[in-house]
Amino acid sequence: MTLGYKRAVRRNGGPGFTLTEVIIALAIAGLAFSVVIGGYVTAIDHGEWSAYSLAAQSLAMQGTEQARAAKWDPQQWPVLDELGITNYTEVNTLDVAMSGQPIYATNYISITTVSPDPPIRQLRADCVWVLNGRRSRNIGPFTNTAITFRAVDQ
Repeated sequence: MTLGYKRAVRRNGGPGFTLTEVIIALAIAGLAFSVVIGGYVTAIDHGEWSAYSLAAQSLAMQGTEQARAAKWDPQQWPVLDELGITNYTEVNTLDVAMSGQPIYATNYISITTVSPDPPIRQLRADCVWVLNGRRSRNIGPFTNTAITFRAVDQ
């Protein structure tokens, strides 16, 4: 006989799910889906932040490399010093693939003397940037720093 079929169709408290059990099961499933979607959104936000941070670090390294490219030879006559003890700023866009507005970053480059004998200078670039969030808010500012030292004629 079809005994299992009769049990599923019975209306007087036979086997099956009550409305309360169905609602609780749907609530648990909805909570699980919202946690998974929240995890994806968080992963996307962290990935975007990492991309911008890497682009800002690259921009900071460009600033120190530009300063390293300047000629500096105090032993030559007349003294050749294109490097100088100075501070300057550059505003550039971060090199990130995007579909919206460009993200601007400011490079603060400073050159200081570490030692007069032997002559050594420190080249420091601080790249400051702000992440434009998707939720119409800006996050930051963040700073990526690159520091290197330079001796004469290097």
